[in-house]
Amino acid sequence: MSDRFDCKNCNESLYGRKYIQVDDNPHCIPCYDRLYANTCQECKELIGHNARELFYEDRHYHEHCFRCFRCDRSLADEPFTSQEDALVCNDCYCNEFSSKCVVCDKTVMPGSRKLEYGGSTWHEDCFICHGCDKPIGAQAFIPDKDDYYCVPCYEGRFAPRCSHCKKALAKGGVTYKDEVWHKECFLCTGCKTPLAGQPFTSQGDSPYCVKCFSNLYAQKCAGCNTPITGFGDGKYISFEERQWHQPCFKCSRCSVSLVGAGFFPDRDQILCADCNSDE
Repeated sequence: MSDRFDCKNCNESLYGRKYIQVDDNPHCIPCYDRLYANTCQECKELIGHNARELFYEDRHYHEHCFRCFRCDRSLADEPFTSQEDALVCNDCYCNEFSSKCVVCDKTVMPGSRKLEYGGSTWHEDCFICHGCDKPIGAQAFIPDKDDYYCVPCYEGRFAPRCSHCKKALAKGGVTYKDEVWHKECFLCTGCKTPLAGQPFTSQGDSPYCVKCFSNLYAQKCAGCNTPITGFGDGKYISFEERQWHQPCFKCSRCSVSLVGAGFFPDRDQILCADCNSDE
């Protein structure tokens, strides 16, 4: 008598029939499907042993049931995502949730190169300079109302020119007598020291640092023989053709301050009332 070869579950003979081995135990096809087949998430029917089964996040589908919730296209060989447990193809997801390019009005696909600025989105190739019509890409740009310019075009059209080097002034700089300079171009006429952020004055139309102006143009104090400038303690007293720093205006003999007091000139000297009366 030959050995029996039966289904592990129903004990029916498997001779001449298809079967599937599970843990070394043979099962007839009906028993296998009933015991081990997964249930399709979409149609709720068993996924038979001979059907193509697709699997996503603990959910199982027939191939023909694995479809976009929005447009019903098959997702078997398409990129997709899950939106509140519903499967959505890439096109439907982008049309509903992705930004649109403000130039071409087409969807900016996830993962594509794009630029975002001021709440708007562009494809990289759509973000072009209003001047030269070339893509700006990752380069610096300057907005002007609703238009955008690459730096060379903006400087060529709108940027003021430095009074010294005549090159475009894109940002910053110094304004003096209704003209503009690059900070590094605004120099003392005398020593060529940069004046940006420093106290300076002018002689005619020429700017000077305090030191150069003092040495070249400032009056000398008759008391200490140093320049009298309008910077710092700049108060001074003038009499006839002589000037004094306020602290230097004192009696030539007793050194009492003569600021606000009467004084008497005596050739190159100035005297207080007491010293004058002693003579």
